[in-house]
Amino acid sequence: MQEAVGLLDSIAEFCRRANMAESTFGRRAVNDGKFVSRLRDGARITPETLERVSEFLTTRGVAAPVAPPELLPLVRVVPMRAAPTQAEGAPVKSEPSRNFRFFDNRQKYLLFVNTCGEKQTIANRVAMELSHLHPAPPAVRVFDAGMGDGTVLTRAMREMHRRLPTLPFYIVGKEISLEDVRLSLDKMADRFHEHPATVLVVTNMYYTEAPWLSPKALSAATSLVWHEVALTGTTAAEFSEQITALEPFLAKNWQARHSAKTGNPVYERPVALVIYRDDFRFLLDDVIPEQGRARADYDLVIASQPYRARVSAEFKASKVIAPLSRALRPGGRLLGIHSCGRDPGLEIIRKIWPNENPFETNRHDLLRAVRAEFGRDARYYNFNAYADQRAEFRYDMHTLPSEIADSIGTSTLFAAWNAAVYVAQMDDERLAEVVGTRRYLDATRHVLQAHGQLWFLDESYVISRKRD
Repeated sequence: MQEAVGLLDSIAEFCRRANMAESTFGRRAVNDGKFVSRLRDGARITPETLERVSEFLTTRGVAAPVAPPELLPLVRVVPMRAAPTQAEGAPVKSEPSRNFRFFDNRQKYLLFVNTCGEKQTIANRVAMELSHLHPAPPAVRVFDAGMGDGTVLTRAMREMHRRLPTLPFYIVGKEISLEDVRLSLDKMADRFHEHPATVLVVTNMYYTEAPWLSPKALSAATSLVWHEVALTGTTAAEFSEQITALEPFLAKNWQARHSAKTGNPVYERPVALVIYRDDFRFLLDDVIPEQGRARADYDLVIASQPYRARVSAEFKASKVIAPLSRALRPGGRLLGIHSCGRDPGLEIIRKIWPNENPFETNRHDLLRAVRAEFGRDARYYNFNAYADQRAEFRYDMHTLPSEIADSIGTSTLFAAWNAAVYVAQMDDERLAEVVGTRRYLDATRHVLQAHGQLWFLDESYVISRKRD
C-alpha cells in the first residue's frame, strides 16, 4: 500500500510550482481565501470540498490524493468479520495519540478560552511564583512554553510590571499556531507602552531549541528566519499599527505541517521574531538577543499544558520538561501545569465513555520521570510536588447564576460539552460517533443539574534550579 498523501502537501507543491499564494488558491478552488490556513490549523474537509479541490488541481495537471488525512468521512462502513483480501489491504490501526490534533482545532480552543476561566486562574498561579524569583542583570528572563492566545503571558507581564517596574524584561514565547501568534501579538502593544524596557521574542521552534533560539538540525539552522522589529513612537496605538503590519511576514513564514510520525505540528522553517522599542535600544543592548548568540538562563519558565495528557510520563519528561528545566538559570523556577481530572468535566466524559481515563499520569509520576531523565544532574534541582491544597486549583465555566438553576439553554450545553471534550482531549473520530445523537447533550445536562455548575481541576508543580 502506498503511504497516504496529505492534501496540504499536494496544495503546497502546486502553489510552489505555480508561484501562487495559498490564499489565492483557496479563493479560486473553493471561494475561500482562508481555506489552506484552516487546513494547517487542523480543520477537516468534507468529500464535497475535496472533490472541488481535486477538480481544480486536476485541471492544472496535479493529482490530488483520493483519501487524504484531512478528509472527514461522512459515511462510516462497518467492517465485516471476514478478513480483508490481500488486494484490499488490511486496515492500519492508527494510534489516537498520533492522530489527535486537538490543540490545533481553533473552534474548540477559542470557545473553551472564552467560556472558561482557566487562563485567568493560571495567570494568578504564575503571579505566586514571581515573589520567589532572584533575577540578575541585565534583565528578568521569562520563557512561556506555549503562548496560546497570549492571555496568560500578558497577565503575567502586567503583574511583573507591578512588582518590578524598573527592571528590563526579556520575554520569549513559543507558539507554532499562526492564529495564536496573531492573537498574542495583538495584546502586546499595551505591554510595550506600560513597560517600555521590554524585549519580546516569539518563536515556533521545538522545546529543545526555543529557549536558546537555535535549531539543532543543520538544515533548519541554515533556513532560520531571524527578524528584528524596532518599534517607533511612544503610544500603544503606534505600536499596534506596526505589530499589525507584521501580518504579511507571519503569513509567509509561520507555516506548519503535521508530522507523519507523531501527528504533532512541526514548523516548515524556524522563526525568531524579536520586538523591542527603538527608543530603548541603548538601554536594552545587552538584552536584545543576537542570532547565534542567544542564551537561555531563565528566571521563570511557564509550562502550562505543554504536552498531551495521554502521552507517557517518560515522553513528557524527556521531550518537554527536562529540556525546559535545563534552560533555567541558578535560582530559576519552572512552573508546570496540567489537567488532572476528578471533576464534573470528567463525569460528562464518562457518561459517554465509562472507562475513559485521559489523565493517566499525575505530577508525582512526571517528577519521578524528570528525575530519571536527569540522572546524576538531578542533584542540581529541587522537585516540588506540594500538597494537594497548594498544587491543585479549580476554574469554572462562566454561566449566569440562574442559567443552570432554572433551565439550561442549548448554547450552555454546547459550551459545557465542548469544554469537557477539550480538556479530556477527545479525538474527532470518537466525537463523530456520538454527536449524531442527543446522548451527549443529555449527559451534559445531567451533570450540570447535579452540580449546579461546571468546573475543572488543574494541578501544578515546580522544578527549581539550585542557586550556586
